[in-house]
Amino acid sequence: MAKSLFGTGRRQLTIIYSIVMFFFLAGLIFGMHKILEWSITSEQARELVDTAGNVAEAQAYFNQHPGIVSDDSLVYKSTNDRLFFYVFDDQGRLLNFARASFHIEPFILDVIQNWSGGDDVIVVGKSGENGVKSRIMMTAQSVKTASGEHAQMVYVGKDVTAMYNGLEKATYAIALLGMLAVIAAAGICHILAGRAMVPLKEAYEKQRQFAADASHELRTPLAIVMASSEILQNDKSVTSPFLKQVIDDVHDEVKKMAKLVGDLLVVARGDNKALKLKPSKFELSSVIEQTARLMQPLAEQKHIKLAVDAKGKVEIQADEQRIRQLVLILIDNAVKYTQDGGEVRVTYRKAEKGHVSFAVSDTGIGISPEDQERVFDRFYRVDKARAREMGGNGLGLAIAQEIVRLHKGRISIASELGKGTTFLVELGKKMK
Repeated sequence: MAKSLFGTGRRQLTIIYSIVMFFFLAGLIFGMHKILEWSITSEQARELVDTAGNVAEAQAYFNQHPGIVSDDSLVYKSTNDRLFFYVFDDQGRLLNFARASFHIEPFILDVIQNWSGGDDVIVVGKSGENGVKSRIMMTAQSVKTASGEHAQMVYVGKDVTAMYNGLEKATYAIALLGMLAVIAAAGICHILAGRAMVPLKEAYEKQRQFAADASHELRTPLAIVMASSEILQNDKSVTSPFLKQVIDDVHDEVKKMAKLVGDLLVVARGDNKALKLKPSKFELSSVIEQTARLMQPLAEQKHIKLAVDAKGKVEIQADEQRIRQLVLILIDNAVKYTQDGGEVRVTYRKAEKGHVSFAVSDTGIGISPEDQERVFDRFYRVDKARAREMGGNGLGLAIAQEIVRLHKGRISIASELGKGTTFLVELGKKMK
């Protein structure tokens, strides 16, 4: 159980560290992508705006001097052959141009015809026949006459497909590096988590070893004191009522201590994987009925109705002593935490898929939802004041869970404050 506990803690720390690192790297990758996109597109936009201004100025100059013949190769041609422009008058006639690539020109002319971007820089996309998407960045600027009237429109664009493809590849490369970084970080986190768990594991091992050693060492002296108190109880020479009361008190307290030591020993053996089962064939219903009869006097003291509904005889293969201990723990808990005049019912039934199960229900104080998650923890007591009054040590349900686990079964709880609690135990497959 210790290895499982610390293994779980290490895995949880590793998962938490990895999740934090993942979101950190995801944010880093997203930020880098946006920075790359902004830096590249802003430069492309600036180039387009500058080119549009230059072309508009040149076109205005040629409008004022119609006798000058323009040389596209000298005036308009960009050093980047992906840059293009078109100049239209207010009647939609093409006056001048530096053509775009033939495979995107029809698309460009359609965009110009339906232009609604004003003088903003926009990016439009076009999917080709081969499925490759082309991206075109465009802007527009008006050409005005000397009197300030609108005369023509200049549309300047650039094929930025390669830029976006490069940006996409860069993003994939960054994502790949990020994933590698996550894997490396997860490995580092796992190592760090393991190191962080070392002192906790050592402290837990010392505590577990102390409990085991103390339980073993205390059994013999407690047995001697128990035997001595029983001898004194039966000694007729002791006539003083005060001494008899003292002897009875000693016997009761030693009995409680012996039970606590026994419980601690069971827990310690469970931690060391030394708690072995001695399976045998027996009738579960008979064990339930016999154990309930042992608890009948305690129930009668509180005027509690203890009923057993164990229909059918099913023989199972299990450790009979441990199953008796399990039933005793659950019935004892139910009787302790049920008010006078209440009811405790033990119901035995066959479960699905060949399993057998039984439930112990009471009409007691109930358990809150937040406490239900911890009732199987060692030394955890829902009502600490009442538990001390009744002599509980907080180990009963932890031992019950360990017994069920060793039998490859399951124990669950259903409870409501003020209305009672039901513990359901499902054990392994029945013997036919």
